[in-house]
Order: sequence, then structure tokens, then C-alpha cells
Amino acid sequence: MGVYQDLLSGKTKLSLVGLGYVGMPIAVAFAKHVQVVGFDLNEHKIALYREGIDPTQEVGDAAIRQTKVDFTADETRLREARFHIVAVPTPVNQDKTPDLAPVIGASTILGRNLTAGSIVVYESTVYPGVTEEVCVPILEQQSGLKCGVDFTVGYSPERINPGDKKHRLENIVKIVSGMDAATREEIALVYELVIAAGVHRASCIKVAEAAKLMENSQRDINIAFVNELAMAFDCMDIDTNEVIDAMNTKWNALGFRPGLVGGHCIGVDPYYFVYEAEKLGYHSQIVLSGRKINDGMGAFVADATIKQLVKAGKVVRAAKVVILGLTFKENCPDIRNSKVADIIHRLQSYDIEPLVCDPWADAAEAKAVYGVDLVPLDKIAAVDCLVFAVAHREFTAMTLEQIDKLYRPMAQEEKVLVDVKNIFGRELLAKTGYRFWKL
Repeated sequence: MGVYQDLLSGKTKLSLVGLGYVGMPIAVAFAKHVQVVGFDLNEHKIALYREGIDPTQEVGDAAIRQTKVDFTADETRLREARFHIVAVPTPVNQDKTPDLAPVIGASTILGRNLTAGSIVVYESTVYPGVTEEVCVPILEQQSGLKCGVDFTVGYSPERINPGDKKHRLENIVKIVSGMDAATREEIALVYELVIAAGVHRASCIKVAEAAKLMENSQRDINIAFVNELAMAFDCMDIDTNEVIDAMNTKWNALGFRPGLVGGHCIGVDPYYFVYEAEKLGYHSQIVLSGRKINDGMGAFVADATIKQLVKAGKVVRAAKVVILGLTFKENCPDIRNSKVADIIHRLQSYDIEPLVCDPWADAAEAKAVYGVDLVPLDKIAAVDCLVFAVAHREFTAMTLEQIDKLYRPMAQEEKVLVDVKNIFGRELLAKTGYRFWKL
């Protein structure tokens, strides 16, 4: 119990490598119990944290001001810790193959600052085998230490849901694993300091790595199922959400809703599974099919928008279209892998340059990542079509009178409203006289 006891006694520290939507809340939670060094390469982000500002809005500015996390961009400070948690993003490349550059980079930095007697735990989503076959050799090479002799490793998949104020780090069961039983137990004891819901001890690292991919692929497939039905029901002029409401009267209905599936987990993790499976000779049928359906929903929504503009008698390329929402989910500033971008790109292929409004997204980040100049809500006027793409509270709280004022003066049936998030009831929209479409 060496590292665990030394953490409790203050003889060593815990480090967090990567202080984004996942790493920062973990650092703040652990800092209530042990000394924490929070490391990130992004000096601007570190400066914000030091000023008491939470750019992720995960724990809030007050919690950042009060936390005892020692925020730093100096990698040598990692040498002060002997329990390290790596929580960097693992996106996909343009060809949908895993992009391990962030986790390789983090391993390189940590490796050259690793001290004997340390435990390294990876939380980044990876395919089975990455921790032991990719990360460990880097740690050994950079440190000159031997895994299993001078240090040990484990894996504990992150389950934080950005923007979710109900399901938090502390009340979600944590999967933990280690390269051996002793390491797994010590990792479990450390996480039990902050995880009130308890920990699940996986038999080995590969099981823990696979569990993360499985839980998100399962959700992706379920959403793909209702998305496929939504596309079929659209042809039948049936409201998918009304069908789901009816289905949910049965006790074992799952109740998933159609929508855009992006973000750093569900929109990415299935590709990690598919990559490793196909590398070993197994070609995915269900998982990959589900991902293809969900990847196509942005284009489907854009095409539906174009159809409604045509039916409303609009000159498509001259129509003023405003998309409300850019982040991958509501009430969250995270724009990673947002499928709203697919709607934008598809509309651009019709020579429409939509305006985009999102009070949660960072304007500079939106410009850098998607080339989008965000427009404030109070600057929107004289539009032909509103696309409610993300259910931010600022949008769901709008009254019909407020919405109506955003359109240019014209007949009600010429005003087009596209409801991607099932914000408005069909009967309510019908009363407005708008030409509307719901996913």
C-alpha cells in the first residue's frame, strides 16, 4: 500500500496529465483529499485556472477558486508525484482510424519525468492493448525504468459526461484495473477516496479498455436504430417522437430518441473498437453500420431543411438560415466532434452560408475548429429559416412570440422552422402556421 499511504500522509502527490473536461474535475475532486499537481501543455488554460476561471464549466469558477490543485504547465513538476492519472483526449483521424498522438505525447512527457515507485493510470479511451503495448514501451524508453519492476500501470476508463450535473464523477461507479492484483488494489483504494458510488475491479487492463468501448458503442447502436426509424418514418409522414412515446408505455422499452451523435465518446469510441477488431481479422457489421447511420444524420437534417425551404417557395441559395447551437450537446461548451458542423457543411454545398448562434461555445474555438463566426442571439433578425440544433436552455426558454420576431415579415407558411431536438410539440408548431419539420 506504499503509494496510497504516502498520498494520505503527504509524502507524495497525485498528478493529472491533461486538464480538460475529464481531467480537471478529477484533479479538483482528489485535491480535497491529497496533494495534486494539475499539468496541461495549454498555458492559456492553466492561466485561466489560476485566475479562478473554469472554461469547461464542469465544476464552476467558485470551485476552481477554492481548489488546492497546483496548476502548472511545467512538466518537471510531475516528478513530485508518484500516482499519475493520464486524461488526454483520444480523437479519430480523417479516415476514422484512432488518433493516438495525444496519449503518445502525454506518455512521452510523463515518461521523462517518471520516478521509481510510481503508478501510472490511463483514463483516455483506447482500444484493448494500447496501455500495455503502446504506452508502457514509451514510459520505459523515456524514463529508463522497467515496468513491473520500477513502476506499474493500470487503466480506469473515464465516465464523466460533460454538462451533466446529475451524473458526476463521484456518483458514477468507477472501473479500475491494474497490470497485477497488487497494483489494481492500490489503484482502487486511491479512487475510493473520491468515488462515493464505489469501484468495480476488472480482471485485467484489456477488459477495462474494452468495457469503455462497449458501453459507448451500445449507446451509439441504440441511437442509430431510432435514427434509422426516424428517416423511414419521415417518408411515412409519421412523428418519430410520438411513436417513441407510445412505445415507452411498455415496461421494457429503452426510449432512445433520434438525434445528432457527436462528442468525444459516443461519436468516437466505436471507431476504436472497429479499428482493433478489423486489424485482428474481424469485420464489424453492427457497430460500424450504426456509426455510419449516425454520421449521416447531419446531412439528413440539412437535406430536410432544403426541402422545407423549397416547399415554402424560397430561392434556396438566397435564403437566410440560422442554426441555433454548435456544441455537441445542450448546456455545455464542448464543441468536439459536433455533428452540427455536418449540417453547416451540407447547407454550404447548396450555396447557403448559414449563420450560427451558440451562447455556450467559445467564439475563438468555433472559428479555429470549424471556421464559424458565432452570432449573438440578439443580433439575429430577418431570417427565413431557424434550425434548432442544440437544446440549450437559452433556446428552449424562448417564447413563440420571441421566435416569431426573428423572422423577416412574411406569411406564416413561408417561415421555416426545423426542430432537431424535439423542443416543440407538433400541435404547437401547427398552430403557428409555420412550415416546420421535426426529426
